[in-house]
Amino acid sequence: MKKWKKILLIVLIGLVVVLTGGFVYLQTQTYSPTSSAQQVTNQAEDDSDWLYFPSEDETKPMIIFYPGALVDPGSYSPWAQKVAQAGYPVYIVKMPLDLAVLAPNRGDKVLAEQPDRKYVLGGHSLGGVMASRFAVEHQQDLAGVFFLASYPDEKGSLADVKVPVLSLTGENDKVLNQKAYQEAKEELPANADYQEIPGGNHAGFGSYGPQKGDGKSTIDDQNLQVSQQLISWLKEKVD
Repeated sequence: MKKWKKILLIVLIGLVVVLTGGFVYLQTQTYSPTSSAQQVTNQAEDDSDWLYFPSEDETKPMIIFYPGALVDPGSYSPWAQKVAQAGYPVYIVKMPLDLAVLAPNRGDKVLAEQPDRKYVLGGHSLGGVMASRFAVEHQQDLAGVFFLASYPDEKGSLADVKVPVLSLTGENDKVLNQKAYQEAKEELPANADYQEIPGGNHAGFGSYGPQKGDGKSTIDDQNLQVSQQLISWLKEKVD
């Protein structure tokens, strides 16, 4: 009996070491906001579940945004603040270990905070995949969906969902799987909007510096263009 207890203790210690090591490793791989993005983040309402950029306009839909894998939510603050200033309040959802795949239904917390309000769902990279799955299961007050360098999978197919959809990509994005992106168009409505930012790359949909394997951006402020494209689409297709 004592022998089994000793073995169990060794296994438990080993498990703790592995989990701790994995957590530490993920922390070192996470992309943090640039100093300028952090300054904007400091102006947001910081909750345990989200960063919130409010708007005084209560007639427009709110935005629920899922960050890309291993990207700190604050990295999206520059364009989120501008979208909120245009009248669309933005919730940048915080994910466990900065991985939306670990909490694909985290948007439920925002819907509980603002029941019966129309909302637009968006996501960057892996966050967009998880956001599309959430959209399919929560269509009641859904007013639109947008993808930043992302696309839906079969579980998040929006082909039959009757809301406006925007797919925004960057010309120099080398992280986005182009083959999968093209194939995923079958999972989007026939009238989806496809727009590309000339000179933009994958990391430029946030503000967290260079990303491994990405192409080089040739524009000064991609976040500004992201906000402009989103605001234009929201006003034209969603309002």
